[in-house]
Amino acid sequence: MTDIRITVGEDVFPARLETGMAPATCAAFLRMLPYGNRIIHVRWSGEACWIPMGNFQTGLAMENATAYPAPGEILLYPGGVSETEILIAYGPTHFASKAGTLAGNHFLTITDGKDALAALGRRVLWEGARDVLFEMGDQRRQAGAV
Repeated sequence: MTDIRITVGEDVFPARLETGMAPATCAAFLRMLPYGNRIIHVRWSGEACWIPMGNFQTGLAMENATAYPAPGEILLYPGGVSETEILIAYGPTHFASKAGTLAGNHFLTITDGKDALAALGRRVLWEGARDVLFEMGDQRRQAGAV
């Protein structure tokens, strides 16, 4: 199993790549690591944060796609109807854009710290964008520990 560490400020979230269900998406994401950007709160999708990636070309097709990720599930939308993006659900989410419902590839799942994830989502909603870093990780690290 490949572990990923997601760091947003002081919060650290261990995550598991879903290689069995989204092998092409996971392989593409691993080639991007370490990947840093900013997360902002979604506009139409409910309780989630997203990383806009503009016209970034992933070359990916849909695999393990969903419009209703559970808290802690992370989607990569490979572009098409809307821009390429990564979506991180922290509560009830219906993935959408101004064009309507979208489905993204569920390729990564946070394995620990979902309570801290919900608090982070609310901070992003009320306080604004945060830096985020995805890198190879160690599942033994705890959410909230740096």
